[in-house]
Amino acid sequence: MENILIYTDGGCRGNPGVGGWGVWLRYKDHDKKLKGSELNTTNNKMELTAAIRALEAVKASEKTIDLYTDSKYVIQGINDWIDGWKSRGWKTSGKKPVKNVELWKQLDTLNQKYSVNWHWVKGHSDDPGNDMADLLANQAMDEIC
Repeated sequence: MENILIYTDGGCRGNPGVGGWGVWLRYKDHDKKLKGSELNTTNNKMELTAAIRALEAVKASEKTIDLYTDSKYVIQGINDWIDGWKSRGWKTSGKKPVKNVELWKQLDTLNQKYSVNWHWVKGHSDDPGNDMADLLANQAMDEIC
């Protein structure tokens, strides 16, 4: 069985500033490109939003998803930190509120709905999927600037 392949990227011009996110989904001979933007946001919010929008676009819950992102924040958050945050009532190990908690809660719900393998890919390293997601995120920012 073939997995759904997803690449996500988010970025910001200024931090905070104009932000954009891009998603490239591929399954067999189908591909879908998504993008969006916000006027006053952060890099981390856009990275999270890209992953959320990607998983929201998946229609087949029985499929396994390979999701690639260049955001160590997203990878570490979903793989390493989230269980601790939840067990502490969405507080960090330092007892501070988790930043972007509403986005993390959305991502957590979607992550539990699907079988997602999370992968980190180095940004701007000629990975075709990451390059496409980056291009979409930048196009989204260009459209509102």
